[in-house]
Amino acid sequence: MPRRVVIFGSAGQLGLELVREFGARGYTVIGHTRSKVDITDPAQVERAITGPAAEVVVNAAAYNMVDVAEKEPLAAFQVNALAVLHMARVCRQLDALLVHFSTDYVFDGEARRPYVETDPTHPLGAYAVSKLAGELYAQAYLEAPLIIRTSGVFGPGGTRTARGNFVELMLRLATTGQPIRVVEDHVASPTYAPLLAARSVDLIEGGHRGLFHAGGGAPISWYDYASLIFQAAHLSPELRPTNEREYRTAARRPQYSALSNARMEGLGLDPMPPLEQAVREYMRRREGRV
Repeated sequence: MPRRVVIFGSAGQLGLELVREFGARGYTVIGHTRSKVDITDPAQVERAITGPAAEVVVNAAAYNMVDVAEKEPLAAFQVNALAVLHMARVCRQLDALLVHFSTDYVFDGEARRPYVETDPTHPLGAYAVSKLAGELYAQAYLEAPLIIRTSGVFGPGGTRTARGNFVELMLRLATTGQPIRVVEDHVASPTYAPLLAARSVDLIEGGHRGLFHAGGGAPISWYDYASLIFQAAHLSPELRPTNEREYRTAARRPQYSALSNARMEGLGLDPMPPLEQAVREYMRRREGRV
């Protein structure tokens, strides 16, 4: 079993959990943050991977400022697509496994039911285009990469990362005393980072390759998700539903982007627990009770 793992984006919500999960399973983990390695620089990427002769390379780094990407699409493409190209080239030289994380935003939401891996993609904005391009680069340069699409990742690391997550945003807004408006016509499958990390390592250790969806389970609207967060936090701010028509953003987003985990679960991996359970676990860890 491969034991040397290089993780790009190791300080992010998912990256922190991947470092923890791999370490707990006995791997030698080399984590790289944005300040340590510029993944848009091919030479830096090559040194980061070849130095420890990595057997597994995990890309948990991403440009995920969806709306800002509409103004700076090249920046998004350099991080989400070209950086994957650089990693794939080095992995091919070393015969290393590349594990790349992608997004539910590669879909347009028109299916109105959880997406499976064989559904056609149709990205709606610059961020989504760049993420799909990253998938294609991995598939073009490597015979058997592992690509994992996920949705709305949240984890304890969000309490100390610059951009936080949806849970932290809701908790922060709850302190303002102002009404909170959240879209009720957009549906996703928010995913708890520690569980995503565990399932990802399970896929690696099981020798599984190709494209997998690993979302949080049952589809839920962002409005209902916010309500669930406040229930778990024992808060009762004024929460009001809004919709895409009233709440315009710079980037178009798929209205329905929940992911089906059927392929992953068909391998015998444990299903994701209900979102309520994941949010409660998040709150316990946030409060230091775990």
